[in-house]
Amino acid sequence: MTTRILPAVGDADAARSLAGLLGQLPDSEPSPPAGDSTALIATLARLASESLDELPEVVLVHEHIGPVPALELIREVALRFPAVGVVLVTADTGTGLYSAAMDSGARGLIGLPLSYEELAQRVQAAAAWASGVRRHLGRGADAPTGPGGTVVAVAGAKGGVGTTVAAVQLALAARASGRTVALVDLDLQAGDVASYLDVQFRRSVVDLAGIQDISPRVLQDVVFVHETGLGLLLAPADGERGEEVTDRAVRQILGALRHRYEVVVVDCGTHMTNANAVAVETADTALLLTTPDVVAVRAAKRTVRLWDRLQIRKAEETVTVVNRHTRSTEIQPQLVEKITRTRTARSVVPAAFKELAAAVDAGRMQDLDAKSAVKQALWALAAEVGMVETPDVPGRRGRQRGDRGPAGPRRQRGR
Repeated sequence: MTTRILPAVGDADAARSLAGLLGQLPDSEPSPPAGDSTALIATLARLASESLDELPEVVLVHEHIGPVPALELIREVALRFPAVGVVLVTADTGTGLYSAAMDSGARGLIGLPLSYEELAQRVQAAAAWASGVRRHLGRGADAPTGPGGTVVAVAGAKGGVGTTVAAVQLALAARASGRTVALVDLDLQAGDVASYLDVQFRRSVVDLAGIQDISPRVLQDVVFVHETGLGLLLAPADGERGEEVTDRAVRQILGALRHRYEVVVVDCGTHMTNANAVAVETADTALLLTTPDVVAVRAAKRTVRLWDRLQIRKAEETVTVVNRHTRSTEIQPQLVEKITRTRTARSVVPAAFKELAAAVDAGRMQDLDAKSAVKQALWALAAEVGMVETPDVPGRRGRQRGDRGPAGPRRQRGR
């Protein structure tokens, strides 16, 4: 049996050295190396979306891979692609790192400088483990066979552009279509998801921040099941505790949620932190809310440039949503697209303040009238980006899940 191997190596010299040895392994099929963590995850997600059998048996992660640290990357690969054997390549072969690598989900460790014998042994062991897992998964109808659920990050260009309203309605739309949905409030200092859905719950995302292994039972204890069926992971009541939620914690939390829910909607708020930057980076779809005014559009442009500079997300991988749109405004979606250099969603959200007032004041966004133009537009947006097959709202016909069009979620990212 041929063993497919995907190395993740950022350094060109290290990549050549590793490729030379991999080419000597019998019955092996090494792939071109992924140059960074983003490219690795994107490649695995693309392959997993086709079939479990398309995934490589072995992934080799070099210690100097970036921008995500090697151990965090191993943890994410192990969580999202459990049928892949991950091996760490490192100069530190001490027991401390070995233990940390195993805790992160690695199946072995290869010391530097590389030796053929050790490489062959570790690759063979990881491949045998991966093959055993795949045989096991093949017998279980409910076992995860791909990258898990879809993550949709919703961010605002500035305060007051309707980020939380959009996130809540998108989650409700996905839930109404029959999917299991989690709504995560990562606006850690000023999150309002609980207020919009009339929820009083003492647990929050902070309760998961310090947990190394988030099991289904742990998630069940922290996630609040709303009357609509949404699973809510709320922001902390005390905003200062948001600092406890690190980027590493968010990666682990979103990875765990992916395997429990078909759709994970993340309200990222309007202020960029390490925590919500991870959500934007790892999301299958990133939506940036703006209103059609000069200040908001300029803020959207700044946000897109910030994401690009920090290698969080490219402009072409972002979908900008125009909220409170009117036909009479001078700033139309085409101009927003030109200024931000993003893709603009075809589903624009109309300015209809009176429709929202009663539901917002009562804290019951789930009771927003089905005839509301705002609700219809946001549920149509959910269909446009592939969150639902058709929006379950009178008067609007959605697109089929496979017909995502230019504003649908990207399937592969790389740098």
